[in-house]
Amino acid sequence: MSDTLGKLPSSNNDELGDALDHTEATADNSGFDFSRIDNPEANPNVGLFTVRSANQVIDDAKSRPTPCKLFGQLWFEGEVEIMFADTNLGKSILAVQIAEAISRGKGTMEMKMNAKPQMVLYCDFELSDKQFENRYRGDDGSHYSFSPNLMHVEVNPDADDYPDGYDFEDYVKVSLERTVLQYNAKVIIIDNLTYLSRETEKAKDALPLMKWLKSFARKYGLSILVLAHTPKRNLSNPITRNDLQGSKMLINFCDGCFAIGESTRGTNIRYIKEIKQRNEPIRYDAENVIVCEIIKPDNFLHFSFLEWGCESEHLRQMTATDRDDLIEQVKELSSQGKSQREISKQLGIGLGSVNKYRKM
Repeated sequence: MSDTLGKLPSSNNDELGDALDHTEATADNSGFDFSRIDNPEANPNVGLFTVRSANQVIDDAKSRPTPCKLFGQLWFEGEVEIMFADTNLGKSILAVQIAEAISRGKGTMEMKMNAKPQMVLYCDFELSDKQFENRYRGDDGSHYSFSPNLMHVEVNPDADDYPDGYDFEDYVKVSLERTVLQYNAKVIIIDNLTYLSRETEKAKDALPLMKWLKSFARKYGLSILVLAHTPKRNLSNPITRNDLQGSKMLINFCDGCFAIGESTRGTNIRYIKEIKQRNEPIRYDAENVIVCEIIKPDNFLHFSFLEWGCESEHLRQMTATDRDDLIEQVKELSSQGKSQREISKQLGIGLGSVNKYRKM
């Protein structure tokens, strides 16, 4: 299908066409004649680009409001954010909690929010409606009452077949765009990334997805939070950007990223760590993670803030037996012909460790 969000506006296409009229092949065989140059003051748009002086960029930006915080400094308005964690660590629980807070214009988890209440689309591609209902039903049979600004979006199993030229992923994106317009939403949470693209391991697949998300956000002034997974990782190691499953293009092109980590302190204890930040200096690093507990005191399953802490306090301590077992696994996988990078990814350890253990 043609990507409507990725196309240049027709006016820009016309300008570009005019600029390339009467072209002759140049020495680089591009077929374009670059001898015709418009007056920059009359037209700052050059093909795909807009060119302004650095001072003009600042002057233009001063008139626009400072983006509000949606979930402390972990997510600002207008950003494409990624939250990742291993399976069953509570990504969806925290995401719904954030969505409910934004829809009411109230902070949660000790995280400041200065945005007004607004319509939020929570795209739930993971749970059935019964599973969702169970999470927000108390032992007495009562149900939590969500804000009317929070809309739950799921795939309709009875929907018509995709239009000609569309596959499932294409139609998900088109349906998202239509839903945003119909409900005039400005905040979207997508649970999870795999419904937008089945393949994100390679740059050629991940880059178009991130370009689409950024373009989608700019076109409609959206704030987007996407949930993602982490491959198997060694729980003795701190969480890093390398633990986000998929190509590095995902984290390179998102505006910010944070992760949920598993804690050795208890079954329901989690910690939240800031991985990438563009607006402010990183605050919730390894020395200041957000420690919390998943609880359900009544009819609302949620993360409850406990304290600020050090990530090292929540990591598993590797014993001599653990290390010996890991060395044997590395050697076994190496004998099977797997590359060091494949072993690193499968066992959740660094390349340096793989190289060292292979030689032991």
